[in-house]
Amino acid sequence: MTTMNDAKRVNRDVLGGFLFKLFSSLGMTGENARTCADAVVLTNLWGIDSHGIVRLPTYARRLRENVINGNPKVRVLADSGALRILDGDEGMGFLVGHEAMHQAMEMAGAHGIGMASVRNSNHFGAASLYAWQAVKEGFMALVMSNVRPNMVAPGGAEPVTGNNPIAFGAPTRLGFPFLLDISMSTVAGGKFFLAQSREEKIPFGWATDKDGKPTDDPGKALEGFLLPIGGHKGFGLSLVVDLLCGVISGGTFQHRILSMYTSPDSTSGTCHMMLALDPGVLLGESAYLDRMDTFYRSIKSSPVRAESCMYLPGEIEHATMLRRESDGIPVHDELLREINCLARDLGVEALDTIDQTRAPRGPGRILNHR
Repeated sequence: MTTMNDAKRVNRDVLGGFLFKLFSSLGMTGENARTCADAVVLTNLWGIDSHGIVRLPTYARRLRENVINGNPKVRVLADSGALRILDGDEGMGFLVGHEAMHQAMEMAGAHGIGMASVRNSNHFGAASLYAWQAVKEGFMALVMSNVRPNMVAPGGAEPVTGNNPIAFGAPTRLGFPFLLDISMSTVAGGKFFLAQSREEKIPFGWATDKDGKPTDDPGKALEGFLLPIGGHKGFGLSLVVDLLCGVISGGTFQHRILSMYTSPDSTSGTCHMMLALDPGVLLGESAYLDRMDTFYRSIKSSPVRAESCMYLPGEIEHATMLRRESDGIPVHDELLREINCLARDLGVEALDTIDQTRAPRGPGRILNHR
């Protein structure tokens, strides 16, 4: 069984520089390569390893084979002032999502609220990346994305909806923002890849096999289906996400969406929804932040059992980020070998040969959190 002791610790800036070169070698412009590299590094810094560099080989293959566009031209298809429909040009999801949230913030700056509904995109990583993007600029944000149906309804034996993620962010005066990121399944499917790479079992209740039977085997789970969080509640919320992403954007929804794993040679047609809201318009910035202080204090002061701690959404990720900035980001041996093989094939220096004392760059626009 693979353990954390089998992982190599990689400096965040070294990893960022490596990823920048890798994405550049795949044909991205410097700006786009930086955006994607920052997104992957930040995801791993937060400890959301199921959406970080573990996905890199799949992204790279699709970019190399021109299945997805590494330099998309996101177009406005409809604009009502505070609401836009965008076409993602079959682009890399990190790039489409970043541009969509930028436009949502642009609208919110003018109208107090802005929503971008996006079609014709691809997997965009962790939804919290785009909530974070808005929070850094003082906006509240709501982020959603649809995915190909991979989740059964309670009692169902075939998938009818995706484990569609929802993220919400809000600024605070603390060292970290309110940042909630959840998918509508009990766990994200990426955890099956991690468990499989570490030769670990998964808990029953996470997924079924291809016949709809509960399983603790991550390999069978990857061939099977996810289970919704909270039974009918998670199932219903997943449908809401698909309505707000796929249906109203004029894009794909339900089984019309393709998976980058089961349909690796086709663009996914994924749809997103980015909403930004300026809380200062309603209350004034200072009053809003005062109320957030009160909100946070009331939660943190609530009693817990002696062995427990009260964590706020985003707090654990922030603590993980600080620890990994100091200690490095863990990359397990099997994944490291796969990434190094990919790098050599692309003519990029392998990650395990880079001097970890080097810091080839400072934080990019996504990573800059201070």
